[in-house]
Amino acid sequence: MTDINEQVVDEWTSSTTARERIKEILEETTTYSKVSTIADRAHVSEPTTRKYLNELVEEGVGTTEQDGRTTLYKRNQGRLVDRRIEELRTTCSHQELVEGIQDMKESIAEFRETYDVESPEDLVIEFEPGDEGWSDVGQWQSTRRNLAIAKAAIQVDEAHRLAEAEV
Repeated sequence: MTDINEQVVDEWTSSTTARERIKEILEETTTYSKVSTIADRAHVSEPTTRKYLNELVEEGVGTTEQDGRTTLYKRNQGRLVDRRIEELRTTCSHQELVEGIQDMKESIAEFRETYDVESPEDLVIEFEPGDEGWSDVGQWQSTRRNLAIAKAAIQVDEAHRLAEAEV
């Protein structure tokens, strides 16, 4: 009997192109990685991986960093933010965005009041290993990031409405 992981990989490689697999792996890569690492994960040769990674960077899907003579790759986080802004703008009403923003502001105010600090970074400085509340640091950071994205979605939506009104 074949290992279930091998079956999944075989199905993935037979139902996708090399470029699709490389793009999928790149979009999951949050820290700079070598071509060889991405190639191994995508089950593609290194030369093919390098070719498609360079194309994907040109398209804005990924970014690069040099480590000596080695080019490292990771996803373009800004592109994900842009996609999330557009998703919110097109799937949520203005009122839903406003209500979400109000809820997130209240959550942030509760974190500030609970811990008597201004930011999650300040909270990290205050905490000692083993203290309760470490999970709140991540939640606070996520809420702050989501708040910024929701505010941006409202602003981008307004810009679209103004541009359409000028036509």
